[in-house]
Amino acid sequence: MREVRDKLLEEVQALERELRVDLPREIKTALAMGDLRENAEYHAALERQAFVKARIGQLRQRLTELNNMQMSNIPTDRAGLGSTVMLLDLDSKEELAYEIVLPEVADSGQGKLSIASPIGRGLVDKREGDSVVIQIPSGRRRFEVLGIRTIHEKDAGGALPPTQEAKGE
Repeated sequence: MREVRDKLLEEVQALERELRVDLPREIKTALAMGDLRENAEYHAALERQAFVKARIGQLRQRLTELNNMQMSNIPTDRAGLGSTVMLLDLDSKEELAYEIVLPEVADSGQGKLSIASPIGRGLVDKREGDSVVIQIPSGRRRFEVLGIRTIHEKDAGGALPPTQEAKGE
């Protein structure tokens, strides 16, 4: 969660600098050019200013949501936000490990799936031994849950059994 907050705060700071320093300078320069009716630089700067204000509002809202997120609402006995889920792809027989993360830090190449993605949503609330069929844009994926390490176990230093940890974590 800290990684997401830091990333969002960094974006807010950059946008606030743009809003307070860069855009006023651009607007002032565009105003000096004269006729505002056909001044593309002026209109572009005003549009960017409106976008930046809206984006800052969205980011602040998301930060508030993150600050209000309660760890006690995340399950301790099944997959949820922050869980690492060991899976067997029932079609390819490949073993996979995915961490269920917030959308802001999702990176499928590194095994970090957004909780809002089809597979992420499909894995939430699953337990070891469960089978799941997940509809994704390219078809269906069938998995068996081999193991789960929740965010609570990670915070407490818990680990998957050694054979599973060596297979992809």
